Amino acid sequence: MIQLGKYERYLIEEFFDDYRAGAMAHQTFTRRVAFITGSMAAASAAMLLVGCTPEEVPRGTEPMPSPSASTTGTGMASGGPVPGAKSPLSVPEGAAGLTTATVAFGADGTEISGYLARPASGAAGPAVLVCHENRGLTAHIQDVARRFAKAGYVSLAPDLLSREGGTGSLDPDAVPGALTNAGSARHVADFAAAFDYLRGQEFVDKGRIAMNGYCFGGGITWQAATELPGLKATAAFYGPAPDLNRVPEIKAAVFGVYAELDKRITGTMPALRDALDATTVTHQLTVYPGVDHAFHNDTGDRYNQTQATAAWNDMLSWFGKYV
Repeated sequence: MIQLGKYERYLIEEFFDDYRAGAMAHQTFTRRVAFITGSMAAASAAMLLVGCTPEEVPRGTEPMPSPSASTTGTGMASGGPVPGAKSPLSVPEGAAGLTTATVAFGADGTEISGYLARPASGAAGPAVLVCHENRGLTAHIQDVARRFAKAGYVSLAPDLLSREGGTGSLDPDAVPGALTNAGSARHVADFAAAFDYLRGQEFVDKGRIAMNGYCFGGGITWQAATELPGLKATAAFYGPAPDLNRVPEIKAAVFGVYAELDKRITGTMPALRDALDATTVTHQLTVYPGVDHAFHNDTGDRYNQTQATAAWNDMLSWFGKYV
């Protein structure tokens, strides 16, 4: 029987939910699962495991999809308004008062690329590391970094697929598989290197660094909270919980964002809440009403302006108090 890791199962279940809701085509669902599992036979088994009917799964003898067959782009920012952005909080590339750049830093002898946004004043201030979704470093995540910069933070969003040539070099359907194949330990190590990079910048207050992530990135943020003691605060948006036995190791003040209709993730939140309550970790887990998974992403169909704005402002208040 096929064995799925935490993030493999998390992503496959997410894509299955999208497929069943009509938000993802069957071909796209199949391709993404195949890239995650590594073969069509394993993809078939995984799809059955999450609830597909036998008629919905491919034959195990079918060839792996071609990485060049995708017709969708990554949406990397190239200046001007963010493609598809609907949030009034959106900050376009080139906005007055901000400085943005692509930067590089080392991690285990490898050069990692990241998108940096900061106030143009250059005065030393607090910083936020941003972890992207399973789509990689997209224009939306770069927009999020600029939103932080507009709020007075230095913001760094690493491309966790830098070793693979960067998000923009990959077939979008292959991105989730590349992220899961790399493993969460590598991603946390990259954020440790990004943390050190920020500490070395004269425009960063070295003792005031936080982290924020979304979906897959929310899970990496939770894991980083258990491993990076220098973080002052974190805010994870609807990501899988860390291993509960690691919760007492958290030093940061942690803020969790959950969606009422996201039963898959919000349903597991009480166990995390109980684990946090049993420690001295400063924490707050908030469920936002009437919204589903990924409600903050204003380039997606599940975006909800009222609750996304509320969650963003609540996060800024949290960081304002603890960073």
